[in-house]
Amino acid sequence: MSKKYDVIRQKLRGSICPVITPFKDNQEIDFEKQSELIEFQLENGTHGISVTGTSGEPSSLTTEERVQVMLNAMETVNGRVPFAPGTGSVNHDETMYLTKKAEEMGADAAMVIVPYYNKPNQLALYKHFKTVADSVEIPIIIYNIPGRTAQNMEVSTMARLVKDCPNIVGVKEANKDFEHVNRVMLKCGRDFLLYSGIELLCYPMLAIGGAGSISATANVEPKKVAEMHNAWEKGDIKKTQDLHYELMNLNDVLFKDTNPAPSKAALGMMGKINPTLRLPMDLPTKELQEEIRETLKQYNIDTPNAI
Repeated sequence: MSKKYDVIRQKLRGSICPVITPFKDNQEIDFEKQSELIEFQLENGTHGISVTGTSGEPSSLTTEERVQVMLNAMETVNGRVPFAPGTGSVNHDETMYLTKKAEEMGADAAMVIVPYYNKPNQLALYKHFKTVADSVEIPIIIYNIPGRTAQNMEVSTMARLVKDCPNIVGVKEANKDFEHVNRVMLKCGRDFLLYSGIELLCYPMLAIGGAGSISATANVEPKKVAEMHNAWEKGDIKKTQDLHYELMNLNDVLFKDTNPAPSKAALGMMGKINPTLRLPMDLPTKELQEEIRETLKQYNIDTPNAI
C-alpha cells in the first residue's frame, strides 16, 4: 500500500461513531442538536466521527442537506478527532459530488457505500469505486453492508480495488459472514483498515487485526464502546471481552427494528434529541420503545423523557 496514506492508517482507529441526523418537529435538520451530539461523543472518548452513513438517514436527505450535515459536523469536530463522513449513494454522480465535497472541506476520509437497490455486478462495482477513487485524493473507506444493499462486494473485487487505487485504505464490513471478513484481511493486506459494522463482531474483528468499529450503539453508549477499544489497545483482553458481553443486550435491542429508529428512540428518552425520523422511516412500536427504555435502565442510562 502507498505510504502516502500511512498517517490516516495510524489515526483512524477505534470507535468511530456514525452520528444520527436529528430533526425538528417540522422535519428540518436540527444542526444545534447535531453539534451537541458530537460533543457528547467527544466528551465520552469516541475516537472518530462519521455522519450521513446508515445511522444518519442519508436517503431521507437531499444532496445539499447531506453537504450541510457534513459541514456542520466538520466544523464541530474542528480537528479534535478524525472525521470520515458517508458520501456514497445509489447514484454514481451524486457519490462523485459528495466525495469531492468531503475532500474540499478537509475531511480525513470518505466512506462510500456499495450502491443499494440496483444491485450492480462485481465488474460494475469495480468501475464505480475506481472512478470515484480516481477522482479524488481523499482516503476512501468502502462500506459493505449486504443486508441493506442486497449486494455483497466480493473479496476478489475489493482486493482488485485496493491494488489499483492507493487511496482505498479500508472497509466498514457490516457483514455477518465472518469467513468473508477474514479473507478480506488476507487478500487486501494486514494494514488494510477493517471496521466492524456488526455490533456483535466489534471485538472479534479486532482479534483478527481490525482497526475498530463504526457502531450505531456508540450513539447511545459511547463511553463503553470506546472503552472496549481502549482496553484492546492496552492488551487487556479480559476487559475487552467483558465489555463485549456487557454491551450485547444493548446491541440486540437497538437492532430489533431498522436502524436508526431504535437509537433515535433511545436518544429521545435520554433527552438528547427530538426523536423524529423522516418517512418512510418511523419510530419503533410502543412495545419495543418500552423494551428499549428498560434496557437503558439496566445500563444506568437516565431516561427522563417520554416520547
